[in-house]
Amino acid sequence: MKKNEFFFKKGPFALNELIKFIDTIKVFDGDNTDSEKIYGVESLDNATSSEVTFLNSSRYKEYSLKTKALACITTSNLSSFLPKKCKKIIVKNVLLEMNKIMKQFYPNADVDYPDSNLVNSEDLKKLYPDVFFGKNVLIGKNVKIGKNTFIGNNTIIESKVNIGDNCNIGSFVLIRNTLIKNFVHIKDGSKIGIKGFGFIPIKDKNFRSPQIGKVILEEGVEIGANCTIDRGSVSDTVIGKNTFLDNLIHIAHNVKIGENCMFAAQVGVAGSTNIGNNVVVGGQGGISGHLKIGDNVQVVGGSAVLNDVLKGQVGGVPAVPLREFVKLRKKKWKIILLIKNR
Repeated sequence: MKKNEFFFKKGPFALNELIKFIDTIKVFDGDNTDSEKIYGVESLDNATSSEVTFLNSSRYKEYSLKTKALACITTSNLSSFLPKKCKKIIVKNVLLEMNKIMKQFYPNADVDYPDSNLVNSEDLKKLYPDVFFGKNVLIGKNVKIGKNTFIGNNTIIESKVNIGDNCNIGSFVLIRNTLIKNFVHIKDGSKIGIKGFGFIPIKDKNFRSPQIGKVILEEGVEIGANCTIDRGSVSDTVIGKNTFLDNLIHIAHNVKIGENCMFAAQVGVAGSTNIGNNVVVGGQGGISGHLKIGDNVQVVGGSAVLNDVLKGQVGGVPAVPLREFVKLRKKKWKIILLIKNR
C-alpha cells in the first residue's frame, strides 16, 4: 500500500461500509465483510490485500488473475478472471461504481482546485540557493527543486512537486502532481499533471472521476511548447528516459511511454495506452486508448492507430502495415486520376 503524495486521503473503511455507497448486484465471498478494512484503491497489478481494485474488460485478465486485491468491482461475466480469494463485488457499471468508491477515499481529486499555498519565488531564495528563477514565479509548499535548474517567467510549481537537477522549465508552465528526474526540459506553455478527461456519462449529470495518480518524467525527457500531460487516474502517467515530445502534444491519463521515443507535433495518445521503447510517431498521429504499441514501432504522420501494433511500421486511417498503406494510396490515386481524366 503506497502513500499518495499529492491528494488528501480518507479511510480506512470497512468493506461493507463502502458497499453502501454503490449499486451492487451481488457480493461473492462477501459474507464476512464487517471486519475487513479497505485502505485504498489501486490498479489490478499494484493492489495489495488491503485494497480494492476493478476489472471492466477481459483485456486485463493477465493482471486480474494474479491480483492481490482484497476485493474487486466487476461484472458477473468477468468475475471468473479473478482469484478465488478475491471478493467479487458484482455491479452493472464498473467504472461508475469504482469512481464512487474513489470519491470516498479522495473527496478532492475530481476537480483541480487552485493551490492556496503558492508563494513568490523572490521570497524563497534561501530555500533554493542553486535554482535560477525568472520573474513572477510561484512555488507551492514542500516543493523540491534540484541544483542548476532554471524556472522561466510566470511559471507555477504547485505543492509537493519534485524537480531534479539541471532541469530547464520554460515560461508560463504549470506543474502539479508530478515527479521530474534530472536533465528534463519543459518548454513554454506546457501543463503537466492536470486532471484528464475523466468522467462517467450518466443521465442528466456526468459524474467526474477522481484522478489520484501522478506524472513521472524520467531523466532526459523533453516536453515541447504547449503540451498537456494528464496525471494518472489510478496508476501513473509515465514518460520514459530520453523521450522527446514536440510541440502541441497531448498525453492522456495512465499512458506509459518507454525510453528514447520521438513524437512529432500534434500527436495525441488516449488513456491507458502502453508504448514501448524507441517508438516514432509522425506529426498529427493519433493513438487510441488501452492499446499496446511495441518497441521500435513507427507510425506515419496523420495516421490513426486503433488496434495494438506490436512491431513494424504502420500508416493510414485506420492504420495498417506500411506496405499495405502504400498500396492503398496508389490505388486511391489511380481512381482519382481516372475520374479527373473522364
